[in-house]
Amino acid sequence: MRALCVKKVGCFLSKQSFNSSIRSRQFVRFFGNAVSNYGTHRRGFFSPEETLILQRLSEGGLVHARHLLDRIPQRGSNSRVIYWTSLLTKYAKAGYLDEARALFEVMPERNIVTCNAMLTGYVKCRRLNEAWILFREMPKNVVSWTVMLTALCEDGRSEDAVELFDEMPERNVVSWNTLVTGLIKNEDMEKAKQVFDAMPSRDIVSWNAMIKGYIENDGMDEAKLLFENMSEKNVVTWTSMVYGYCRYGDVQEAYRLFCEMPERNVVSWTAMISGFAWNEFYREALLLFLEMKKDFDAISPNGETLISLAYACGGLGVGFRRLGEQLHAQVIFNGWESMDHDGRLAKSLVHMYASSGLIASAHSVLNESFDLQSCNILINGYLRSGDLEGAQTLFKKVESLHDKVSWTSMITGYLDVGDVSRAFDLFHKLHDKDGVAWTVMISGLVRNELFAEAASLLSDMVRHGLKPLNSTYSVLLSSAGATSNLDQGKHLHCVIAKTTACYDPDLVLQNSLVSMYAKCGAIDDAYEIFSKMVLKDTVSWNSIIMGLSHHGLADKSLELFEEMLDSGLKPNSVTFLALLSACSHSGLITKGLELFKAMKETYSIQPGIEHYISMIDLLGRAGKLREAEEFISTLPFTPDHTVYGALLGLCGLNWRDKDAGGVAERAATRLLELDPVNAPGHVALCNVYAGLGRHEMEKEMRKEMGLKGVKKKPGCSWIVVNGRTNVFLSGDKSAFEVAHMILPMFCGNVNGMLEEQEEEKHLTL
Repeated sequence: MRALCVKKVGCFLSKQSFNSSIRSRQFVRFFGNAVSNYGTHRRGFFSPEETLILQRLSEGGLVHARHLLDRIPQRGSNSRVIYWTSLLTKYAKAGYLDEARALFEVMPERNIVTCNAMLTGYVKCRRLNEAWILFREMPKNVVSWTVMLTALCEDGRSEDAVELFDEMPERNVVSWNTLVTGLIKNEDMEKAKQVFDAMPSRDIVSWNAMIKGYIENDGMDEAKLLFENMSEKNVVTWTSMVYGYCRYGDVQEAYRLFCEMPERNVVSWTAMISGFAWNEFYREALLLFLEMKKDFDAISPNGETLISLAYACGGLGVGFRRLGEQLHAQVIFNGWESMDHDGRLAKSLVHMYASSGLIASAHSVLNESFDLQSCNILINGYLRSGDLEGAQTLFKKVESLHDKVSWTSMITGYLDVGDVSRAFDLFHKLHDKDGVAWTVMISGLVRNELFAEAASLLSDMVRHGLKPLNSTYSVLLSSAGATSNLDQGKHLHCVIAKTTACYDPDLVLQNSLVSMYAKCGAIDDAYEIFSKMVLKDTVSWNSIIMGLSHHGLADKSLELFEEMLDSGLKPNSVTFLALLSACSHSGLITKGLELFKAMKETYSIQPGIEHYISMIDLLGRAGKLREAEEFISTLPFTPDHTVYGALLGLCGLNWRDKDAGGVAERAATRLLELDPVNAPGHVALCNVYAGLGRHEMEKEMRKEMGLKGVKKKPGCSWIVVNGRTNVFLSGDKSAFEVAHMILPMFCGNVNGMLEEQEEEKHLTL
């Protein structure tokens, strides 16, 4: 599991941010902006007397409002001030701040609590200038100073907050916590740590603030240390750490901590469910929700829980459509749609249905909550299901709402079906293209094997003043590796070395370089880059092990495998495929069988068909055709044409073996039953017959090929000279003439190099 990319970190919401979104939505829903419009929604919120006072204050009838205040029954002077202060707070919270200020002015009496209530109202409504004016004029206590400190922190003025904090005549733990939280919010963790260390006393809020700050500012190690040093932890502490581990991709540790929690609330459950979902452990997310459901009487899901579950159902794909439909039914049945205050739940349902291939259902949800992001999700859903026409229709329908995501999705869709011209047309029409759009186009050209055009587009990108992304280079490096174009690969490497990429090494980019050099035959260069890598992941090790395997360096591959295990990384199916291939090409039967057994028993990796074919290849190359045939009979699945094709090909390599003829005929019979026009199979059987001297059978087979219309695609070779790729097909009559044109050029270059070396040698002497 890799650390969470930017796409997954943003999806985790804290309880505070979720509640604040609810409060802001409630404010708009219940009170609006017009203070003069008194609707029926206020009934029950204000008493008739309070409503009348509010109306007078709104209309500017301050004298009348004062008389109304005076008519409130006497319960002692202090009680009346408390009531007036409570009423002021009530108005301010409801959004009637101007009326609250008018009440403040006409109140017969005020105390410091009244002043703090008015100050708090200004701060919460972000009317900072008026708050400052009042703060300078009013009597102050530690609460007053702390309220202003909060205002400065929330406004991003951390330096002013520190200055105000230093002026405070007295401080309490709330004041200290406010400054620490404000500094963290403004991403000044160093200063926050200094203040935290200087605190005369700390409470659990202090510790929780620092832990949360470190987690959100790439300081998970510091958060772990604080967590371990805390003498007392609460549910917020535990939940923060669960969230932190999930955010950095260590879901196993997060779940271990979750299981140890002495108590849990809905935020704790949601943090773990979300952590599973965003790290692509979709089944685990849904199973944990089922466990949570057992305690629904005490804990009900919140909006964030439902969003995570929708993404989990979508992540499971087409085979689990019913789960998504059941989730949506539960949302409707329980009235959970009322939690969707910002539309994110609707978007997640659109994503869920689109990912599951239920486009009509996605459309239904989209019609209820129509926005650009949901449209983009649906366009991608059409493309994933192969419905390019549906994607085009929706793309044109929302033409006025298009953004770069819409355009890039459609460009990708055209490229995926090989319609390069339409992709180019759309690409050229896109204004203000960013690095992602260019990279998508370049990647699509590579997928369509238009390697020269992809390289040319990179030059265009640079000419337009855009710096290629690391992913852009990775795509082109993979292109160079696929075509064994070492010159292009080296050129790209030089370009990368001249950019900032070399100062901020990118793991994916370095892995691409290792793979490119290995595929181009420069295994020493590949190993040199690999050995200098500071960070290595499973892909890094697999790339170099596979490269060494393809170069026949089985001993070195096995040696690096041991080093990989010592580094703490676990091998995957690709690792074992590389190792089995290495053993096959080097005749290491015992070691190959040992690795195949360890793959299943030690590492619990289920072999795929490619691993079984590698084992067949291993036995066949060692001349054990009969054992290879018996191995096929023990396979846990019905062998397909690739399995019998592999065995038949091995018979061609071992035609001198006494068993070759019988094994080949049996393999060919099964192969041609499954694929009657399989050209390589026919040719392989012809070669076996020819090797065994059974020429009549060979002629009969070739005649059968003619009757069936079976033609083997000719082999292909190519060479890059002066930047141009020259392709030669087997049997191509023009190849001889082209070779005569190219070889003198190539030989001339070689001769020139030799002359330069000889000249240099004489100069040295």
